[in-house]
Amino acid sequence: MIDRRNFIYTIGAVGASAAVSRGQTQTPAQASADGQKKRIAIVTTLWEYLSHGQHMGDRFLVGYPMDGLWQPPRTQVVSAFVAQQRENDLSVRRSQDHGFNLYPTIADALRCGGHQLAVDGVVVIGEHGDYPLNEKGQILYPRFEFFQEAVRVFEQDGRAVPMFNDKHLSYSSKLAAQMVDDSKRLDFPFLAGSSIPVTFRNPSVDLPYGAEVAEALAIGMGGVDHTAFHVYEGLQAMVERRRGGETGVRSVQLLEGEAVWQAGREGRWSLRLLEAALSRSDSLGGDSDLDSRPQDLVRNGKLPELIEKDEPPVAIMIEYNDGLRAAVLMLNGVLGDFNAAIRLKNDEVISTQFYTPPEPNVVYSGRLMAHVEEMIVSGKAPYPVERTQLTSSVIERALDSRLAGFRSLETPELNVRYQAPDRTLFAS
Repeated sequence: MIDRRNFIYTIGAVGASAAVSRGQTQTPAQASADGQKKRIAIVTTLWEYLSHGQHMGDRFLVGYPMDGLWQPPRTQVVSAFVAQQRENDLSVRRSQDHGFNLYPTIADALRCGGHQLAVDGVVVIGEHGDYPLNEKGQILYPRFEFFQEAVRVFEQDGRAVPMFNDKHLSYSSKLAAQMVDDSKRLDFPFLAGSSIPVTFRNPSVDLPYGAEVAEALAIGMGGVDHTAFHVYEGLQAMVERRRGGETGVRSVQLLEGEAVWQAGREGRWSLRLLEAALSRSDSLGGDSDLDSRPQDLVRNGKLPELIEKDEPPVAIMIEYNDGLRAAVLMLNGVLGDFNAAIRLKNDEVISTQFYTPPEPNVVYSGRLMAHVEEMIVSGKAPYPVERTQLTSSVIERALDSRLAGFRSLETPELNVRYQAPDRTLFAS
């Protein structure tokens, strides 16, 4: 093992003996000196139409819309590892069309078939594909395993490069913490998470930096492991800007069914914030969906009637170490978008929709890839990976709460502290 003191981190540098693919004779260091693009390896579970591998991988091949202009890729894909190549695989075609090689192992992809690390950045996309479920209902995507294989190359070759990890760090809070620790031990930039924190917002607002927050709430639809992660990351990207920075989470509880509405009546989550968040939705069910009638779902009492019969409402109740209380409500049948509302201690309410343009283009993923490229080019992550460590772990603990009979669980392992950047990072 190479400790941090002796570990060499230089973006774009590799030994002159490194072998590279498709007849490339320059090392990354030489290419960087000549002004050529940074070289990246894509490591993904699969690359199919509408998969995360396609949404994100294709951005590095053809570019993406950015601030009203088309942004050509600032990096070059030189290699890829695709774990599952099924009937609808696109990776072979993409490699042929764009001139990069597919390799049978992650180590080979990072070394471009040679004996030394030969890329300037690694993009890990561990989403979609055929993977088992555990007893909590989590899909066991091999994100941690992919990360560890890359780290093993870094350790063996004495050099590390920036890495991005799509969505959760891991289904395990323990493994997520190890990933963050490894990135710090080897001192390489590490970015992770959802595209929701950096997508468009309607309206285009953020929590004032250093604001004092009284309570927070976010709403969406979908499953806890798969979709609540996105909703919570959007909310966390706002509340982490509060005075004192992020202090970590003290307890997590999952509620389901009638217990969700009872908690609202008891004031455990705010009906006022629910009203504010719903006011930002443009996809409400009920009368709005039936014949375009306006409706106040909080006041008219019809909200529970809209919930899909086989998908009861879910609330994730989060108490932070600094006393902030937040709730993430998953209301299948009520709406089809993600929204948040935050009440400041001066009683002002800030609310917004995390806007997600539709398939097949999913243009908001381009904004996330822009931040990934920024990290690879600059050598600095634009926001802390600890955000995703916290959100991944809260979702896991919420599922633990369900298995424990919906009890509130103390979470001393989630004393995750970090300071968010003061600049606004979402799309406009």
